[in-house]
Amino acid sequence: MHPIPNPSQILHILPSSFDSLLKQMSNKMDLEQRRKRKQHQKYLVGRNQLLNLPSSKSLFLSFFLFILLIFLSLNRFSLIYFFNNHFFTFHPSLSPSTLSFLHSSKSNSILDPQTTTLHPFTLQHRILFPDYLLLFLTGHRPKPNELECVYYNNGSATGSTEPTRDVNEVQPVLSTDQYDEFRSIARCPFPKNMSTATTVDIRRRGEMGRRDLNQIAKKTQSWDKVAYEATLDGDTVVVFVKGLNLRPHKISDPITFWCHFGLKGFNKEGAFMLTTKTVSVAQEVVRCLLPPSIKKNPGLARGIRVTVSHMVGNARHPVRMLVPSVAKISNPSESVKRKNGGKYELCVCTMVWNQASALREWIMYHAWLGVERWFIYDNNSEDDIEGVINDLDVQGYNVSRQAWPWIKTQEAGFSHCALRAREECKWVGFFDVDEFFYFPNEFRHRIGQGGGVPGENSLRLMVANLSSSSSIAEIRTACHSFGPSGLMLPPKQGVTIGYTCRLQSLERHKSIVRPDLLDISLLNVVHHFQLREGLKSIDMSEGNVVINHYKYQVWENFKAKFFRRVATYVVDWQKDQNKGSKDRAPGLGTEAIEPPNWRLQFCEVRDTGLKDFLVSYFADSATGLMPWERS
Repeated sequence: MHPIPNPSQILHILPSSFDSLLKQMSNKMDLEQRRKRKQHQKYLVGRNQLLNLPSSKSLFLSFFLFILLIFLSLNRFSLIYFFNNHFFTFHPSLSPSTLSFLHSSKSNSILDPQTTTLHPFTLQHRILFPDYLLLFLTGHRPKPNELECVYYNNGSATGSTEPTRDVNEVQPVLSTDQYDEFRSIARCPFPKNMSTATTVDIRRRGEMGRRDLNQIAKKTQSWDKVAYEATLDGDTVVVFVKGLNLRPHKISDPITFWCHFGLKGFNKEGAFMLTTKTVSVAQEVVRCLLPPSIKKNPGLARGIRVTVSHMVGNARHPVRMLVPSVAKISNPSESVKRKNGGKYELCVCTMVWNQASALREWIMYHAWLGVERWFIYDNNSEDDIEGVINDLDVQGYNVSRQAWPWIKTQEAGFSHCALRAREECKWVGFFDVDEFFYFPNEFRHRIGQGGGVPGENSLRLMVANLSSSSSIAEIRTACHSFGPSGLMLPPKQGVTIGYTCRLQSLERHKSIVRPDLLDISLLNVVHHFQLREGLKSIDMSEGNVVINHYKYQVWENFKAKFFRRVATYVVDWQKDQNKGSKDRAPGLGTEAIEPPNWRLQFCEVRDTGLKDFLVSYFADSATGLMPWERS
């Protein structure tokens, strides 16, 4: 730990840092801002004003003394300076080893100031996942067939202390995605001989020769300990963090957590950060106060790096540790409101993995029930989900896809979606693509009576009737779990037509919530959210509405659940833990081995209510095809 310096020491160190900071700010603007010179200049001026940086060294001393007085009198936030692996702070010290995690790694820079060579992208971060490596790149998403993953061996030549990095292997990129407004991501497979001495780079397909890997950070971060997302929310920033190891389903004490903000483009010589307190901490979601200087103009916070620190060690000698970060502050996506300018009455959010084949039926059916807007969080799908979503959107279903590469983060993803949907939607439903709302009374008694199709917009009317309530912020609907119903292959006409046998007892519920009335912690346990104090939920009666949960499908589909569970606090089924959990199928072990008579299990009640209704009103009279089949 390093002692806190006196002000004269700080004055001696800081000027060169600010000069370097200004150069970084002018040299490393976003690609879009490079193309628009006027916008670039406006942004640069705004950013200088944002941080109250001086325009010349002659003004620096008076500026710093003014800031110092504010710090000493208000103690609102701390200024941390890191220089040559040493730092100073007005709050409990951070571990020097962790500060390096805030530094962006760079290779293949867009424009190397030392040369005139133009390169297509910048590699910023590498994240190690259980099944692949995730690479963060600047700029817009390249096509997978344009890139290839390059694996280098890090070693030393005989008789030399200089490192040698020889190309060991080249493999195609698995996939690419647009991550946020600033960056794209690419997934690289593991090399055949993966080791701690392996460095992974990415390049244009067919390029030859070795890169200058001194520009690439040797450290590869782990997916389970990283700040991965940050969203601006008023005068706060909501940061999503893996690795805090907090108690599930509980709001934690924020007093031991701090938030740290810094400009992009940190270098190895120094870093400049602003530190603030946290407002709330729950599971993987940390809400941070904006620094006062940024708070004056929150719009200019876009693109600023942010992370979280927390106390570790024993009570007598605590150390504040920074969590590695790839998070940059972004605004929620631009709202897509109704033509009249108001909010949608009802939206739906879900998280999927390889569920492209199920989306058409699920979306088309619930759109008929009144859902107006869809947020699909894609958790590393490898099927044609983008093509399906694009087709549905073209057909007018108002569907958007959010790339969400972070595994075991369903609760955090739903919190992120609640923030994103708040400006667009009065109500947001959180349920899965194998769950279908069913209104037995509304559907059943009018079949064959003429007068059009009964039940249209039933779901939207249900929530609209509660929109004026001053106390109800959540609607809960219980589920009936259906089994394979004797089938051995996936039903061609969809789950609502093929699966007709279920368990008798109701199981856990799913919720539709008012996103503007959630607790600031955004705490949820997938099935329901923490509401603001004084608000309550309402349980819908089974006779009026129930969810048909097509949970236990044919083995070909069901066995995918063994790959990985998306919820943070649900144990993966391969692990020999919590075998009695309701999340598991009764009688299954830890391996994806089909049990005897699987197709006949979970069948206590024959229930063809929804099937009969859909076939009566929606099947094509000539072909018998359902609307989602015709698509």
